[in-house]
Amino acid sequence: MTDERGDTAPDDEAGAGPARPLRETLPHKETWRSNDGLELAATVWPPSSSRTRKPDVLCLAGLSRNARDFEALAEALSARGHRVVAMDYRGRGHSGRHPDWRTYSIEREAADIDAGLEALELSRAVVVGTSRGGLHGMLLAWRAPARVAGLVLNDIGPAIERAGLQRLSGAIGRRMAARDWSDATDLLKASLGGQFPTLDDAGWRRFAGQLYSEAAEGLLLDYDARLANTLSEIDEDTETPDFWPVFEAIGAIPLLAIRGALSDILSAETFAAMGARHPDARLHLVADEGHAPLLWDAATQEAIAAFASNLR
Repeated sequence: MTDERGDTAPDDEAGAGPARPLRETLPHKETWRSNDGLELAATVWPPSSSRTRKPDVLCLAGLSRNARDFEALAEALSARGHRVVAMDYRGRGHSGRHPDWRTYSIEREAADIDAGLEALELSRAVVVGTSRGGLHGMLLAWRAPARVAGLVLNDIGPAIERAGLQRLSGAIGRRMAARDWSDATDLLKASLGGQFPTLDDAGWRRFAGQLYSEAAEGLLLDYDARLANTLSEIDEDTETPDFWPVFEAIGAIPLLAIRGALSDILSAETFAAMGARHPDARLHLVADEGHAPLLWDAATQEAIAAFASNLR
């Protein structure tokens, strides 16, 4: 079998049968429509081996982030036989920007995720959620537990630290443009150096590639700046979200909780309580990283792969 260019992917193993088209083995974009007509997108990494097919993995990013956050993890998981789907929320990445910023809400995003599950034929998956994506993962496990084989929460939990929320609310949508990649890297270092103190220059440039996209006016952070409108001013009197009731309700779903040791969003106390209060929880701590762990290191990828491969 060949793709349109006549290229084929190699056999899974010698004698394993005919090669598959590259379209079936390379990462590609899939799209679907929301219930209010917006085009939404996901990046899909097919399993590299049809002989060792494992559970599908759904990746959900943080508030202002996109599917590129999961490239390294997706490559590692697809090599082990998982199909990996990383969705872009409305207003982020390859998904459309909506004229009404008020649709950038948890409730609307949840409906978009549900529509994507149907369109992409994800009847059941291991969910990997970073920050806001972890909140979506918990909510999906609560409203449709049969769809969630297991849940990976990357630096998010039932209680969110006010200091971290203040930092995020002060950054979202504030400075969107960079002159060039060197400028983008410098901006990231200035804002997130405390969260990732050991990241080298190559790492910061790689990080910038996940957050910025090239545009006619230069480099822009890859989200709608009007996301800032969804964040109310956070001070010492602001009530933070309480997801403990949802967390307690999804105790039947296997859990892997990941925390960056320097995180200002997920406290060490909440992290420990998650392990104590969930009947089937594993905990993984990432040294020298804050919010949210980048999922680049082999140890974290191995922890996720070992968790996901044993689920059905």
